Amino acid sequence: MTGHGENGDEGRRRDRRSRALRAAGLTLAGALVLGAAAAGWAYWHLNSNIKSVDINNALGDDRPPKAVTTPAPSGSASASPLPTGSLNILVLGSDSRSGKENQELGGGDSEGARSDTAMVVHLDAGRTKATVVSIPRDTLVTRPSCPLPSGGSTSVAYNSMFNNAYSVGGPACAVKTVEAITDVRMDHYVEIDFAGFARLVDALGGVTVTTDEDIDDKDSHLKLEAGTHDLDGAQALALARTRHGIGDGSDLGRIGLQHKLVKALLEQISTTNLLSDPAKLYRVADAVTGSLTTDTGLDSLTELMRLGESLRGLPADDVTTVTMPVSPAPWDRNRVVADEPEARELWASLR
Repeated sequence: MTGHGENGDEGRRRDRRSRALRAAGLTLAGALVLGAAAAGWAYWHLNSNIKSVDINNALGDDRPPKAVTTPAPSGSASASPLPTGSLNILVLGSDSRSGKENQELGGGDSEGARSDTAMVVHLDAGRTKATVVSIPRDTLVTRPSCPLPSGGSTSVAYNSMFNNAYSVGGPACAVKTVEAITDVRMDHYVEIDFAGFARLVDALGGVTVTTDEDIDDKDSHLKLEAGTHDLDGAQALALARTRHGIGDGSDLGRIGLQHKLVKALLEQISTTNLLSDPAKLYRVADAVTGSLTTDTGLDSLTELMRLGESLRGLPADDVTTVTMPVSPAPWDRNRVVADEPEARELWASLR
């Protein structure tokens, strides 16, 4: 009788263990399904954040030639070979002036959006060095005839301020104008909304920037003493907008601040281990994708991740920031023109 009782108890324990294992298995399976669903939703959400414009279709074939690429070595064992050609990306900072959020962030009270920041980012073939060339928005240029989104095209405009290209014809006209003054093919286009830029800085936990002189700009609402500061998103955006509170009040002073900010952001990103904090990684990715408009060659999370992966070996110290050489326009001291032959030689080095 005792033996039968022990066998019965053992059987009941096995049944309980079996039920517990089945329950644990179902729980794990459910968690995996939910995790996969959440990951799928996150990818869909981030991917759908990205807006795009078909630059290639809008501009056609009347453009500078693409950079020559070197054929990849045959039989390469690398799963992710280094890029085999240089890359030029036009990056515009789209400064919206409308809406309460933008006005609170220092955007002013006028309507519409302007390309207040323009940088040509040149990545070398091995992605080990980069050059960032800023084009002052006050530069007087010959704006070519540009296709309009609604059909038709603009007329050629002489001695037009550079940032008017975006206002008149949108991204396609901005790209065509840059290609006209540089004779360099823009392989990609990236537009960053400034309000989204502020959210990105906040998602990263802020950014540390050192200023060489006091800043007091009533337009950008930024007041800083010279020195090192930990800036939140609103302050970083105000720094990117500041021009009247530093130097001679020209756009060249603001570009200098923007270059400091670019370097500081690269340092912040390189020292932040986002992979160890999935929630923070998602916030950063959401801020980035939510603020972007790209050409159709970069309008997916997969393509952006591929580009980002190719830049993993690029240290901030190997990113050179310069400004297109300019001099005051003889007929308008509040505007500048390209300083030749220096400007032409700079652009030639990026081909």
